[in-house]
Amino acid sequence: MTSSEAEDRPGLLLRLAGPLQSWGEKSHFTDRDTARFPTRSGVIGMLAAALGRKRGEPLDDLIALSLTVREDRPGVMMTDLHTVGGGLPNRDTVTTAEGKKRGGTTATLLSRRAYLADAVFTAALTSAPGGPDAKTLSRYAEALREPRWPFYLGRRSCPPEGPVLLARSERPLEELVRLPVSAERAEGAGPLNLVFLSDEPLDALPVPNGWESSPADESARPTSTINDDPRSFHPKQRTYRVRPLYRRTVAVPEERFAGLGAPYLAVLEKHLAAYRVPSEDGVAP
Repeated sequence: MTSSEAEDRPGLLLRLAGPLQSWGEKSHFTDRDTARFPTRSGVIGMLAAALGRKRGEPLDDLIALSLTVREDRPGVMMTDLHTVGGGLPNRDTVTTAEGKKRGGTTATLLSRRAYLADAVFTAALTSAPGGPDAKTLSRYAEALREPRWPFYLGRRSCPPEGPVLLARSERPLEELVRLPVSAERAEGAGPLNLVFLSDEPLDALPVPNGWESSPADESARPTSTINDDPRSFHPKQRTYRVRPLYRRTVAVPEERFAGLGAPYLAVLEKHLAAYRVPSEDGVAP
């Protein structure tokens, strides 16, 4: 993807923030993990819920969107301990090493569930050539403003702390780089490296002149893979595909850090009003 192609791809800007987030990557039985960042399956699932898609419905239009995430605050990993299965009949409880079934007061299982606490991510969903057009993106944006079904940050116990949709943009990657950062930075501390993660090469990420970043050629090669590209959310036939994970760090200037809470939201609102690129179709973002 060239710089001009990156600039010409419309999309949506999202803010994924809340007390807790959990983006399952390799969850298995009673151990429920989380990736360190929002996954494709998690974000596309949020949009599908907002649109009122049933779990068995096709995802072709949604998986045509590309996801790029900026780590504003990576958060702190924490693990919660749950008990599961109390009150089940013997036949439905766990099988012991002796091949018997637990019953009565021993029927419960221990479940460990991982979360990201106090994390904030800003993300761009961009449309590839031949993907969702401006009218469709506006429909997606409207669904995120007024969702058909509630959505959450990876797990039902993790609601977002505020509106998820920031704007519909004609240049979402350019705006993603420049948006105020939801984090504190001491005066005089200088720039801070923020990590950008994507399912596409980041060599064409529109980094402003004068900002330092990791080499573009390095970000054109994947650093790893992750099994989070959804093909179906059907409860009995959930399928995912492995996709490459691209990474790039950008030294964001100190003045872009807008603090936390209400001060950050005030700076964000002012920024969106002053620097947004108008939508060509005239639809309000």
